[in-house]
Formats: sequence, C-alpha cells, structure tokens
Amino acid sequence: MSLGLVTIQLGKSGYGEGNLKNIKEMLDRHKNIKVSVLRSYIRNQDELKVLKDKMLADLGENYTARIVGYSIFLKRWKRKMR
Repeated sequence: MSLGLVTIQLGKSGYGEGNLKNIKEMLDRHKNIKVSVLRSYIRNQDELKVLKDKMLADLGENYTARIVGYSIFLKRWKRKMR
C-alpha cells in the first residue's frame, strides 16, 4: 500500500539550484514530500542534519523537516512557524 508521498532523490549530483526548484514546485502542489538521500552523496547523519538545515533556510519560514534514516520529510504549513 502506497502512502501517497512524493519522493525526490538526491544522488551523486548533490543538492543544488535545480533540486531546490524541484522541491519548491512539489511543495506548492503537495503538503508533504520525502527527500531520499543516497549514501553516495551523504555518508553520515551529521552531514544529513547540515543538509536539512540548509534546505529549511532555502525554503523559508513555512516549512519544517524531520530526518528518518537517510530520508528528509518536508512539510508545508499554512502559517509561519517559530
């Protein structure tokens, strides 16, 4: 059974302007998305936390993120988060 989550994969090419644009477009259409990070790009959890913080800084105030394994779950909120 599918959860209905939109999944974006980050691989060897890494996180860049093209990926940010794609993530923003998906979050405009969907409330929740999953960013699956391949181990060829990120080797440990500390680097993954830095990537999560960078994504949230690029997206703005209406978003939150959670890390589960090597996946980052992004959520769009209607109101600004503190």
